[in-house]
Amino acid sequence: MSPNPPLPFEPAFEQVADDEAETANALVETMHTILETTLQDYGHPVRAVHAKAHGLLHGELEVLEDLPPALAQGAFARPRRLPVALRFSTNPGDLLDDRVSTPRGLAIKLIGVEGERLPGSEGDVTQDFVLQNAKAFTAPDPKQFLKTLKLLARTTDKAPGLKRALSTVLRGVETAVEALGGESGTLKSLGGHPIRNPLGETYYSVVPLLYGRYFAKLSVAPVSPQLTALSGQPLDLEDDPDGLRAALRRFFAEHDGIWEIRVQLATDLERMPIEDASVEWPEDLSPYVAVARLRVPRQAAWSDARQAQIDQGMAFSPWHGLAAHRPLGGIMRVRKPAYEHSSAFRARHGGCPLHEPRDLERR
Repeated sequence: MSPNPPLPFEPAFEQVADDEAETANALVETMHTILETTLQDYGHPVRAVHAKAHGLLHGELEVLEDLPPALAQGAFARPRRLPVALRFSTNPGDLLDDRVSTPRGLAIKLIGVEGERLPGSEGDVTQDFVLQNAKAFTAPDPKQFLKTLKLLARTTDKAPGLKRALSTVLRGVETAVEALGGESGTLKSLGGHPIRNPLGETYYSVVPLLYGRYFAKLSVAPVSPQLTALSGQPLDLEDDPDGLRAALRRFFAEHDGIWEIRVQLATDLERMPIEDASVEWPEDLSPYVAVARLRVPRQAAWSDARQAQIDQGMAFSPWHGLAAHRPLGGIMRVRKPAYEHSSAFRARHGGCPLHEPRDLERR
């Protein structure tokens, strides 16, 4: 636990811009452009962001015993085991060759969670956490995020060969930046992310969320030896456009995987802000502390049945869940209607209704 006491959340900590609703509408319109473009290209709907999945998995979450009161909140309020669906992905809204290397995503759906629900998820028993392998968001606020998304929309599914070549160049530039002790979220988002196994990455909520009466960021970090051995290691895709999917299939054919779910409680509003999503919260003020373990046994990491069940049949949104874990800040407020629009579009055009599971059928 942090040596500093956690800061109880107060509604005044969120500051809503006067034109935030206008920005949210523009975000929906931009995502709709991506959705329409990819529907025409592929003949079936895909997600407006994180369209390409690399692994679809079943696991189990174990909430740790004897958590201190500040950490025993919401879905982690008491020791228990819950079934989990997981989806590993990459960021763009089109189905790119894996050699166009962009940031990784991990979506987690806990099943069997009770408690007061967020609006729109009443009657469900799920809690979603949507994470990325970055500690902070690339944009500080909704308007800057909208500008970034518009750029991505203009490049959706255009010149895949050129994207591969550009990605190679950008990875070289990013490697040089990191050799000097820096890092560029923009370079990574445009294709300069190092080609590494997604299973060795640590994933973060990036933006804050309520944590019961407090607020926090979450992370999911690999802890089993076979996973930690992959951290930071380059991955040879062997000219396979779906090489990341192949790597996950190889791993889970032979190994189990164990991750820790960790929480970073906010202790200082100035240095750990809610509305500036680009700020990395200092871990010397409040370290990430484990609250649960995520166990994924060896299994087929990809199959037609899993694709139907998880990739096509489920939506993942941080707004699916408990009121105790409500997303915070302008970035997440404007993304709520965009998540809803993307899910409705997929359900309308996909011929496969999306649903929130009440159990996890083993397929």
